[in-house]
Amino acid sequence: MSEISRCEIVPLPEQQTSFRIDGREVTRWHYGPWSPKPCFFPLNGPRSGSSLTRMGHPGAPDHAHHRSVWFAHQKLLGINFWSDQTDARIRQQEWLVYQDGDPEAAMAVKLGWYDGHDPQPLIDQELIAILRPLDDGEYTLDLHSTFTPRAEQIEFQQTNFGFLAVRMTKSISAHFGGGHLTGSDGTTGEPDLFGQPSPWMDYSGPISVDNTSPRTVVTEGITYFDHHLNVSYPSKWHVREDGWMGASPCRDRAIIATKQEPLRLRYRLHVHHGPVDLTQATEIAASWAEEPDYRIVRATQPHQYFQIERI
Repeated sequence: MSEISRCEIVPLPEQQTSFRIDGREVTRWHYGPWSPKPCFFPLNGPRSGSSLTRMGHPGAPDHAHHRSVWFAHQKLLGINFWSDQTDARIRQQEWLVYQDGDPEAAMAVKLGWYDGHDPQPLIDQELIAILRPLDDGEYTLDLHSTFTPRAEQIEFQQTNFGFLAVRMTKSISAHFGGGHLTGSDGTTGEPDLFGQPSPWMDYSGPISVDNTSPRTVVTEGITYFDHHLNVSYPSKWHVREDGWMGASPCRDRAIIATKQEPLRLRYRLHVHHGPVDLTQATEIAASWAEEPDYRIVRATQPHQYFQIERI
């Protein structure tokens, strides 16, 4: 009988996929038609077991498009893929790989960006999501995307909004809770971080431990890393005291993607216990820069179409 891998990708009913470490779910991928775009929810803390992210804004009902961890862009050929109030949609076309393992597990899917009128997508997004356990229940979720236009080229126009956004839970936000935004040089707070370049950004704060009575509160957070090979590195950041953060590759200029040279973006989310550790975050960024990339290839094993391998 084969052994069960430490890290698992488990497909579930209703178009959901569970990411698990040692049998415990840490996040879940949702891609059903109920949502204008797929998302990861929850993103559970290493000790609290509670989600460090949330669906929607704590105080603005017109921000239902904030879906925990999600991909979008506000201006693609003038089409708004950020808001939910347009016909534009991002849909999963198919899954390619669910790959378990002890050091890591990975999922590869193909997404289509549809304008709501043409049955063919404007862009194909190949997403590889890699889950890797760390010490003390911490983990990283790497998100590697390749955006390939169906036309010869396409323009992602200048905007603060896109491509990967993270909406923190209410208690971790600086305004609604007791959390703190921190940049890579130790600078804190929205006024000094908004629109500024940084290799990474962190949001940490208090979170209730799941299923404890009386309630226990711990500090946990998410460090969001920009990869040094991304086109805008170090990206300028769109961050808010109300609880969200996102790197903004198109903040200062548009980006052109072509069939021959698609746009490739890599991000890492480190889900950690305690406040951000500047030394640890710097070390994670440095080690990640030395890691080889991933790619999807035809599988060499029977009963499997594709596999994910290191380049």
